[in-house]
Amino acid sequence: MRDHVRGGALTEVTFYILLSLYIPRHGYAVMQFVEEKTGGRLLLGAGTLYGALNALQEKGWIAPCGASGGRKKEFVITEQGKQAAEREFARLAELVQTAAGIVGGAI
Repeated sequence: MRDHVRGGALTEVTFYILLSLYIPRHGYAVMQFVEEKTGGRLLLGAGTLYGALNALQEKGWIAPCGASGGRKKEFVITEQGKQAAEREFARLAELVQTAAGIVGGAI
């Protein structure tokens, strides 16, 4: 995954996945969350999603939770993942504030 390269920015997909996992969800529910929250602008394929989930798990940002006896494995964000999401939120807020001062002032 290309997250936190140079400027510290997360990819949009990674950020949405982390946000979706503030409550435990299985993969299909994550896909639905992202599609719903973006109004269908972002649609995750199974390969993309499960690759991202594996990478986030390797980083320690998410962890499996609950009984995984069935086919649907649930994940939840970890404290480390919450810190990454909070840093991205702060970065985006700064970006919006800067843009509002420039673009908003030009209107």
